Amino acid sequence: MMNTKYTWFAVVLSVATFMATAQDQNPPRQGADWSRFRGPNGQGSSPDTTPPTVWSDSQNLKWRTVLPAPGTSSPILVGQKIFVTAWTNATSSSGLQRHLICLDQKTGSILWNKTIKAQGSADRYEQFLQDHGFASHTPVSDGERVYVYFGKGGALAFDLDGKELWHISLGTEANAKNWGSASSPIVHKDLVIINASEESHRVYALDKKTGKEIWKAEGAALAYAFGTPVISEQGGQTDLLLSLPNELWAMNPDTGKLKWFAQTGLPGNISPSVVVGDGVAYAFGGFPRLGAMAVTLGGKGDVTQSNIVWTSNNSTYVPTPVLHEGRIYFASDAGFATCLDAKTGALIFRERLSGASASGRGGKPFYASSVLANGHVYATSRRNGTFVFAAQPEFKLVAQNKLADDDTDFNATPALAGRQLFLRSNRALYCFETVQPAGELKGQ
Repeated sequence: MMNTKYTWFAVVLSVATFMATAQDQNPPRQGADWSRFRGPNGQGSSPDTTPPTVWSDSQNLKWRTVLPAPGTSSPILVGQKIFVTAWTNATSSSGLQRHLICLDQKTGSILWNKTIKAQGSADRYEQFLQDHGFASHTPVSDGERVYVYFGKGGALAFDLDGKELWHISLGTEANAKNWGSASSPIVHKDLVIINASEESHRVYALDKKTGKEIWKAEGAALAYAFGTPVISEQGGQTDLLLSLPNELWAMNPDTGKLKWFAQTGLPGNISPSVVVGDGVAYAFGGFPRLGAMAVTLGGKGDVTQSNIVWTSNNSTYVPTPVLHEGRIYFASDAGFATCLDAKTGALIFRERLSGASASGRGGKPFYASSVLANGHVYATSRRNGTFVFAAQPEFKLVAQNKLADDDTDFNATPALAGRQLFLRSNRALYCFETVQPAGELKGQ
C-alpha cells in the first residue's frame, strides 16, 4: 500500500472496456512536427534543426504576423500549419473569449481564427494573472486534430480546418492565489491527457475522438502543480511523469494508476515539467525555496530511498530545462544561464545574462523554457530578447537578439522546424530563418 502521509491519490476508471482497443494503429506524427509544448515528447530538443542564432527586425526575419490578441501559449507546427491560442475581453462586459488561430507556415498569413466564449465565471484578471493571461496552455496535435485546453473554459478538439469536434468541462474551481492555470495537453495513443490542476485537482485522460472521460486521477497537491505531463519510455516501461509539490509521480498513462513516486522536498508550487533521459527523471522548481532532483526511473510504490541520484539547490522557478549530452541547461528565474552535470548535479557554470534580472514589473525575467538546436541553447526572456549560448561545458554567449519594434512580453517557448525558429510575443508571431547558401538554393 502507498503511504498516504505523503501522497493523496485516487484513480477512477470510467470506461473499463476502452483499453482493449486503445492501441493506436497509426501513431501520431509527433516526431515529424513540433506538435506540442516543447516539441517531441516535451523535451525542448531538436538537435538536427539549424535555425539562425542571430536575428533582428531586419535580419533573418522571414515573416512577422500581428496576432489578433495576446497569449502566453507556444506555437505548434503541424504540416504546413501553425496553431496558437489567444484571449480577449477579460474585463469587458461581453465576457472573456479565447481563440484558436491557424496560420500558414510559409507566409504567416492567418488562415482562420476560432472564438470560444468563456463558460461560467473566469478568474479575476488581477495580480499575477495579468502576467500571463487566459491563454497559457499550448495546443497539441496528433496530425489529424488539434486539442486545446482553456482551464475553466474546458478542453476542445478541432479538425485542421477549424471545425469544432467536441468540448468538455474539466472543472471550475480556483486556488486561493488566483494564479490561473497553464499546463498543456498531451497526446498518448488514443488519449488526450490534461493536468486540470487548478480547475479540479485532477489529471484527466479523454478519448481523443469523442472527448469522453477514460480515467481521472486526483490529489490535493495537484492544486499547485502547473507543469505539463511527460511520457517516458525506458526499458520497456512507459510512465506518465508529473512533478507536484514535494513529490514526483509516475503513472500508467493507459489507466491512470500510480506506479511509483518519490518524495522530492520541492515545496510550494511547481511549474517546470519533468525532464527525462538515460533512465533518469529530473524535477525542478519550488517556492520559496528552489531545488532540483534526479530520480532513477522505475520501481513500485515509494522509491525515495532507492532511486534518488542527487539533489541540488541550483534550479529554475518557471522555465523547464533542456538536457543535452549529459548536461542540463536553463536560464534561471534570477537571470543566470546555468549548466548542471546530469550525472551528479554538480554546477558546471552559472553566468549572469546581461539585462535579465528578477526585478521590475512581474519580477521573473524568464517564463519561456529553453530549447536546443544545432549545439545551441535558446533562452527567450520576457523583455530583454532571446539569449543564445553554446551547449558546451564552458559558457559562451553567442547572441542576444532583441526586437526594437516589439515592446510586449515574450512569454512563449519557441518552436523549431528545419532552418526556422518561431517566436511569439503578446503582439505578434515571428518566423526567423537561416539563409541557405547559394549553392544549396540551386540544388548543388
